[in-house]
Order: sequence, then structure tokens, then C-alpha cells
Amino acid sequence: MSASHLEQLGKAATALSLNLDAAQQAALLEYLALIQKWTKVYNLTAVRDPDEMLTHHLLDSLAVIAPLQKQLAALKEQGVCSDKPRLLDVGSGAGLPGIVIAICCPHITVHCVDTVAKKAAFIQQVAVTLKLPNLRGIHARVESLTEPYDVVSSRAFASLVDFTTWSEKALAGQGVWMGMKGKHPADEMAALPGSVEVFHVEQLVVPGLDAERCIVWMRKRAAA
Repeated sequence: MSASHLEQLGKAATALSLNLDAAQQAALLEYLALIQKWTKVYNLTAVRDPDEMLTHHLLDSLAVIAPLQKQLAALKEQGVCSDKPRLLDVGSGAGLPGIVIAICCPHITVHCVDTVAKKAAFIQQVAVTLKLPNLRGIHARVESLTEPYDVVSSRAFASLVDFTTWSEKALAGQGVWMGMKGKHPADEMAALPGSVEVFHVEQLVVPGLDAERCIVWMRKRAAA
């Protein structure tokens, strides 16, 4: 990754109101370099161009950090989340956005689950290489996980119905689902069961990426 990538990352962080120190910025770029290296052998991602990887992977994931911090602050205010929240990233693949969250938010315990062993192994390798004690890769089906997480996230993983259904056991009673999507997924939202409540759809602007992005925030509907 080049000096221009570091400059682009710094500008994007400012645009997204993120206060990333030099070590965090270096770690983010080193993470991208690791994706590049492993993708040559393990095909972690279809995006191979370094410039595209920066915008489509790194900056795209960075755009969720501030909204995530805001939701966690709200959960903490309600007394349903501690100073050390737990996040599960479902179908994490190369670790997006899970690893980006782990780098930018060291107080969050981030577990990235994927059914593909080599992807979970890559995430474990990133945790060791970048010395991220708050990051862990899990090789499993999300349906098998029952430990409670304050936030369960996904990025281009599955439909909202499948995402929430498969990860329901892993979401703490008053936790939230963070579904990263492209265009506003009105049809997917309409298909959600009555047990899932959409409480906010947040439009995202990703620096350097001319594409629609949003987060669909959901929670378990309180019993009447």
C-alpha cells in the first residue's frame, strides 16, 4: 500500500468524523496488504485492485464505525450494554467489517464467524499479525452460536430474513442487528417476520465510492 493510500485513508477518516491514530491507520493498511497476499492463494475477495480494495473494502467498512459507536452508546445509556461490548460479524469472509471494527474500536470484542475454514484461519492470522487481542475468527455456522452478543453485523452476507433468522440465538435480548446493504432494501424489510423490528435505516456516504450504501438497524420486537 502506497503513501497515497495513507493520505486517502486519512482524508476519509476525517470525512467520516473518525479519530484514528497513526498506529490504527498503519494497521488498516497492513490488513489490506494481508488480504492481497492471502487472496493470491485463497481467493478471499473478488476485488484485486489495490485502489478498489481501499474504497470498496476498507472505506466502505470504515463508514459504519461512527454509526456503530452511536448505537452502542445508546445501548449503554439504556443499561443493556457494558463498557466492553461484544460484536459478532456473520459471514465475515476476509473480515469485513469485523476486522476494521476491531482495529478502530479496541474496546469492542469482535468475533468473526464464517463457514469457510480458510477465511476463519485468515482472520485468526490477522489477529496475531496485527496484535489484536479483541479479535477472533470462528469456523462455524452462525446457527450453532448461542453466546449473547450486543451487536450482530453482516455485510452483503444474506437477505435480512436469513441473516436475522440464522443469528437470532446469538443476539442478546436487547441487542441490535446491523445489516449493511447497498440500495434501500425495501422488499427485504417487508419480508421480515413480526418478531423483528426495523428501528432505523441509516444512509451512508463512503468517501471515494459513488454507490448507495445503508445500514438497516433491527432488534427483537418486544412481546406485547
